[in-house]
Amino acid sequence: MLNDIKNDAQTRMGKSIESLKHDLTRIRTGRASTALVDGIKVSYYGSDMPLPQVASVSLSDARTIIITPWEKTMVAPIEKALMASDLGITPTTAGTVIRLNMPALTEERRRELARHVGHEGENAKIAIRNVRRDALQQVKDLLKEKLITEDDDRRIDDEIQKLTDRAVKDVDAVVKAKEEELMAL
Repeated sequence: MLNDIKNDAQTRMGKSIESLKHDLTRIRTGRASTALVDGIKVSYYGSDMPLPQVASVSLSDARTIIITPWEKTMVAPIEKALMASDLGITPTTAGTVIRLNMPALTEERRRELARHVGHEGENAKIAIRNVRRDALQQVKDLLKEKLITEDDDRRIDDEIQKLTDRAVKDVDAVVKAKEEELMAL
């Protein structure tokens, strides 16, 4: 019973960290990455589809993403979706191939992105603390119902706090690594 609560909290904290890592892959660092366009939705015969499902996405060099639609008619909708996205990059079309050239980041933009990364890290920490709060509440409910002893309550509280501290440390490491990647020239 207590182990289930602890394992659930650990799993949910791990998911928060994975979500943060996934979100940070979308922040561009001046280098091209196919993950930048993964979240872009393209209108495909009336339904919105993720870009990688309607086109081949690859890298030609460190600063260029190549998008090749599966169908010729999809070039215009893909261009439209790229323009509407928050990438801030204008696509270049040559026939059926769409190129996204990554401009070099300015120092000001790097600092702005680093602040955004810090904000995302704080959101992940909040999610982790919410998981801790939920787990501790479940334990308190068990204590009220006299299903566990006060010693069990204190022991599991300490274990959940250690899990939380470890997860927060992991978030800090992920954020620090991304900030260093952003600030590197």
